[in-house]
Amino acid sequence: HSMHSLSKRISTFSQVPIKRSRVCSTVTSHKIVPKALPLPSYLVNTYTWAYLTPSSLLLDNAVVPNAILWGNMDKLVQSSVAEFKEGDRVLQAANAYGHLGPTLAAKLGSKGFLDLIDIAEIQVQHATEKLSQFPQVRVRQADAAHPGDEIYDAALCFFLLHEVPDDYKVSIVNALMDRVKPGGKVVFIDYHLPVIYHPLRPLMMMVFKFLEPYAVGLIRKEILDFVSENNKPIFKWEKETFFGGLYQKVIATKSE
Repeated sequence: HSMHSLSKRISTFSQVPIKRSRVCSTVTSHKIVPKALPLPSYLVNTYTWAYLTPSSLLLDNAVVPNAILWGNMDKLVQSSVAEFKEGDRVLQAANAYGHLGPTLAAKLGSKGFLDLIDIAEIQVQHATEKLSQFPQVRVRQADAAHPGDEIYDAALCFFLLHEVPDDYKVSIVNALMDRVKPGGKVVFIDYHLPVIYHPLRPLMMMVFKFLEPYAVGLIRKEILDFVSENNKPIFKWEKETFFGGLYQKVIATKSE
């Protein structure tokens, strides 16, 4: 009954003529800003210090990423970039500190396209400024597990999988595989279980336990283990390790 009377009042009100004043004509419409993506709890709880505050961005320099990777940053960047050619359309699954972005953008050239996504708005803003000299780069906010509907020649996942829970690893790996064209490839660069006699193995296992809690789920498995049954038969897998097995490059190439 109350709903009926309410609709009746609304109907009556709609018939009342509205006087338009000159003041109303000066009101401008507000621009609709896209709603920011919510940050996953694992990211906030584990990596706020590294990625989500203005002071985090101080880590993006030539020294820190190379030190974290025991002097292997440039080798891993060059090994990544070597997998792509000029003119390629490439999806990069997250922003990376260091010189990966500029190096990759330069390799793709003016006829190429680098679509760099990150779930954190502060990283999107930072990468946008950092890569502003490259018109072939688009930086946007997106979840690597839901990167959009575009198709690319290739995709790059650079030191991301060790930072996400295992169920998220599954989502990201398969989402990237779905986004490359037949004959295209997904390149994964990340941590790997070092050889048993590696001098840094005891230290790195402590790092994985206390600072990188989701890395153990990566190094105890193969990246192939996170691939869905639908994707496994249509990709060819290659794997290379570096620095006594502490790092890996895995290339998944989709059949034509």
